[in-house]
Amino acid sequence: MSNCACGSKKPYDECCGVYISGAQKAPTAEALMRSRYTAHTMANMEYIVKTQHEKTRAEIDLEHTRSWAEESEWLGLEIVNTEKGQPSDEQGLIEFIAHYNYKDNREAHHEESLFQREGDEWFFLDARAPKVSQVRRAEAKVGRNDPCPCGSGKKYKKCCGKA
Repeated sequence: MSNCACGSKKPYDECCGVYISGAQKAPTAEALMRSRYTAHTMANMEYIVKTQHEKTRAEIDLEHTRSWAEESEWLGLEIVNTEKGQPSDEQGLIEFIAHYNYKDNREAHHEESLFQREGDEWFFLDARAPKVSQVRRAEAKVGRNDPCPCGSGKKYKKCCGKA
């Protein structure tokens, strides 16, 4: 028995397999996210459609998604952040990165997925690009012609900044 593609290190039949087969419903938004990733690795479009919220289900380009899933070599799922999405919540937000090879190129699909609970069942509702925060330096950047911070008295480009 092989491990589940979602990265849980559990056997498929004890992990996403129970959701994909319909034996159980995913109890959390993250469990649904992981099972949808696993379904993509298997090109199981029926599960993808079934777990898509009815409000956005018509937006799926089934044939394109199927061919993309079949032509990709799936390398792993990385959960970056989880907000809510527990059995008592109505919504959940999962930020993830799906790593894969597509047409000999290594790719990373990074998104924030919004999930909605209807009754006792979670559905994928929508996706958006993750927020990007600007990197700020704690100290000022040393310019090429500035004095070297090591204290040598030389310009940075002639001392520690030599390439």
